[in-house]
Amino acid sequence: MISAVAETYGIHPQTLRLYEREGLLKPSRSEGNTRLYTQEDIERLEVVLSLTRELGVNLAGVEVILNMRRRMEEMQGEMQDFIAYVEREIATRSPELNQKIQHALVKVTPPHVILARPRK
Repeated sequence: MISAVAETYGIHPQTLRLYEREGLLKPSRSEGNTRLYTQEDIERLEVVLSLTRELGVNLAGVEVILNMRRRMEEMQGEMQDFIAYVEREIATRSPELNQKIQHALVKVTPPHVILARPRK
């Protein structure tokens, strides 16, 4: 409930309502229209409070950062799906190569696979 969350984090309930109006938090509602905060809502609130309190980011900046984080998580999921797809394709198109890779003492990258280098 809003009062419990506000007390736990040392903020006024109006602050939570403001975050909701700004779209930074989206708690669910009970049948009696009471705000119900999930663990995900609480974690998001902690990020918002960290950005505003510790880093001095305004609410517009918080929104941009949260949207960027969400998009990065989506892209990471897409990348993992792509890697899994490539691994499946290699396994089905080249079973002999896959068998050699699986039984190798040292994992090697097939010569036709190019690994992305981490950015510095």
